[in-house]
Amino acid sequence: MHPFSIFLLVMSIIAAIVFVALYFVKAGYGMFFDKKWGISLPNRVAWVLMEAPVFIVMFLLWFYSDRRFEPVPLLIFLFFEIHYFQRSFIFPLLIKGNSRMPIGIMSMGIVFNVLNGFMQGEWVFHLAPAYQYTASWLCSPQFIIGTILFFAGMLINWQSDYIIRHLRKPGDTGHYLPKGGMFNYVTSANYFGELLEWCGFAILTWSLSGAVFAWWTFANLVPRANTIYHQYKKMFGAEVGNRKRIIPFIY
Repeated sequence: MHPFSIFLLVMSIIAAIVFVALYFVKAGYGMFFDKKWGISLPNRVAWVLMEAPVFIVMFLLWFYSDRRFEPVPLLIFLFFEIHYFQRSFIFPLLIKGNSRMPIGIMSMGIVFNVLNGFMQGEWVFHLAPAYQYTASWLCSPQFIIGTILFFAGMLINWQSDYIIRHLRKPGDTGHYLPKGGMFNYVTSANYFGELLEWCGFAILTWSLSGAVFAWWTFANLVPRANTIYHQYKKMFGAEVGNRKRIIPFIY
């Protein structure tokens, strides 16, 4: 078995373990902030330190590739980097309040992001067969459908983050049930957008590395969405209504 295939297999197995574990252990940040995860940093700083590595790793793998100016690898690179530029350098600046993130949570995020940057970039720019990402791929059903889902998910994610940011007035530390957009259907609309986004990426790249990332996104976010759903049920009761956790009308 090729070493990269072994790497993907190991990443998939770890994701399965994380999926199960997160149904029993709350991620210790955000509304579930927990000091047991170590000393903490301001959320703005922690988000930059956690997300920027994947942006940098992907850039380096693209820059040192002979394929960097081929249309399809270049577009895949730009799609990926648009998301992580926003997540690394814009999203943190928009965070309101003085919330903090434990270094333990941030460190795990950094490790995953570095590995994921390698997983996506190494495949697209170095290991994918030369015939896979030719210009004709731009007209393939996979690329078209995947791109639509990717940007639809991105917009849902950004809109949902906007709604969350504006739940509180300055100085307010209360918790409120998000409403509007996809929050009318699920209690974790921001997670739904991100899940849709990376499922779209897996389709538009039509790759095992993309599929493993989508699986990781599912394994990481679905249990967290379940925790948030039950927290909202506890806090807001019947106001939650018929909303699902993360996937509209399903879960």
